[in-house]
Amino acid sequence: MCPLTGTHKHMSDHKRVRVLAEGRVQGVFFRDSTQREASRLGLTGWVTNRPDGRVEAEFQGPADAVDQAIAFCRQGPGHADVRDVDVDELDLVEGESGFSVR
Repeated sequence: MCPLTGTHKHMSDHKRVRVLAEGRVQGVFFRDSTQREASRLGLTGWVTNRPDGRVEAEFQGPADAVDQAIAFCRQGPGHADVRDVDVDELDLVEGESGFSVR
């Protein structure tokens, strides 16, 4: 905990990424599981099914928690079969709260 701000880490320790998961990732509770995991990790952002069959998510928060969310996406929930995951770093988004399924 940062003694100056009362937050867990400075924003400089935060990052935002876009994750695209490919494989059998739709119809297997991937979005709901991702939302639960992101919320557990204290991340903001969103997750959605794409028309091309992939799942897209953006995660923002402490770098270590974002890395854990990426690792979750590489494995996926029980019935998923994740073949590939692309990760791109993005600029931070100010004022975002919560993690939603779109």
